[in-house]
Amino acid sequence: MLVRVWPGLVAAAVMLLVGLYRIGTPELWRDEVSSWSAGGRSLGELFGMLGNVDASNGAYYVVLHGWMAVFGDSPVALRLLSAVAMAGAALFSALTAQHVFRSRVAGLAAGLLPATVPIVSRYAQEARAYALVTCAIAAGVWCLVRVLERPSKGRWAAFAVCTAVAGLLHLVSLVGVVGQLPMVLVASRRRPQVLWQYPLALALAALPTLPLVVLGRSQSDRQLSWLVRPDLHDLRFFWEELFGSHRVLYAFLALALLAIVLPGRRAAAVQLLLLAGLPVVAVWVVSQGGTSYFLERYLLFTLPTWAVLAGGGVGAVAGLLRGATGRSGATGRRRRGVVWVAVGLVAVPAVLGLSKQEQVRAEAAHSATDFRGAAGLIAAGYRPGDGLVALAGDVAWAMVGPGVSYYLPGGVAPGPMFVARSAVEADDLYPVLSRAPADTIGDEARVWVVTIGTSDDPYQYLPAEQARALRSVFTPAEVRHVRGLTVTLLVRDRQHPT
Repeated sequence: MLVRVWPGLVAAAVMLLVGLYRIGTPELWRDEVSSWSAGGRSLGELFGMLGNVDASNGAYYVVLHGWMAVFGDSPVALRLLSAVAMAGAALFSALTAQHVFRSRVAGLAAGLLPATVPIVSRYAQEARAYALVTCAIAAGVWCLVRVLERPSKGRWAAFAVCTAVAGLLHLVSLVGVVGQLPMVLVASRRRPQVLWQYPLALALAALPTLPLVVLGRSQSDRQLSWLVRPDLHDLRFFWEELFGSHRVLYAFLALALLAIVLPGRRAAAVQLLLLAGLPVVAVWVVSQGGTSYFLERYLLFTLPTWAVLAGGGVGAVAGLLRGATGRSGATGRRRRGVVWVAVGLVAVPAVLGLSKQEQVRAEAAHSATDFRGAAGLIAAGYRPGDGLVALAGDVAWAMVGPGVSYYLPGGVAPGPMFVARSAVEADDLYPVLSRAPADTIGDEARVWVVTIGTSDDPYQYLPAEQARALRSVFTPAEVRHVRGLTVTLLVRDRQHPT
């Protein structure tokens, strides 16, 4: 057993190391802050929130809630779950390629190739569901290729479970069915029973996702309205965004082409090409309607299949070289040369993507707003009794208040101002603001104001009522800037004593 799976285990270990490298360096961005805010609530509070917003991420938040209870909520702890999941995706990529192409070289290459893709590293280091979805889909593909060769109840059940998990974590992943259909149709020529077994397995997998579909439809306008309808230009350049580097994309395409044109399992390679590409086209078509879902991270789950196909190309080259050296009576040294050629082919995208790999691990790689820097300014000048005004309302999506609060050290807790109900009390990701801000000002001698942008106007982007209330009582004493944010310290006017 170990002999069969060692390529996958090696690949998983490498992917885990790549995922862990500088995992805590990038600052949390607003989506990760949302994950922290949701996962840190009690289950009752969390389910109350999901009834109003972000139900599509609900399964991930529940998993993260349990994860945080064990490992804490540091950036490394929050992201570690994704790093482990992406290592799992590399494992299943290796197992699938080894099974499909009947080659351990292809399996090892397919498992190692995801680690060369910058966007894979990016989402292996993000506290969101995308890495978990990618792992579930990669496991589902492995289950599918095996069950289509030899159907059984156990294998169909495993495929259904993987599909259900992926759908619960992110509904868009269910579009992968479009890419699976050619494989099923080809397999049905030899095993006609799969024509009814496959739909049955899908139906069972879809059952747990039905509540999410209903809630997701009612919440889609709030969560996805910012996505515009994609055009042909967007489809053309989407693939570069999917890989995070046009150079790595071209390297993968070259290896995939080798799998298709070189002797070996060409038919299987073509099916893998459809499995990887058709879901992207399908989401593009669906996005021509009222709601767009065309975003690279939503289709991240297709990358393991690209890795399997590219690994098949490496395996095909290795097979040709092995055959040539075998016919010429080659020594063991020459056969080892075949292995080094395969390693060299895998190294090509790794080298081409190095600069991008460094970029996705930079401090500002995830976020255009420096929550940590803003929190540092507040902590350095904090006095007990200080108030805090952070953007909410129409720009609550920026998660400025929660983002700054996450990075504030213990003991530094400026009181939130102009908040009628906190996000937890409102069963939402965002707080409910007071309708009469002036009436809520208490005896605060100083107030910290954090807004987006780097204007010297401390009230920029604040609601007009809040700005008027602050101007009537306080005067700016200090305006400072960090990346993407303005931090202002207001002090109470002498004519308005506490």
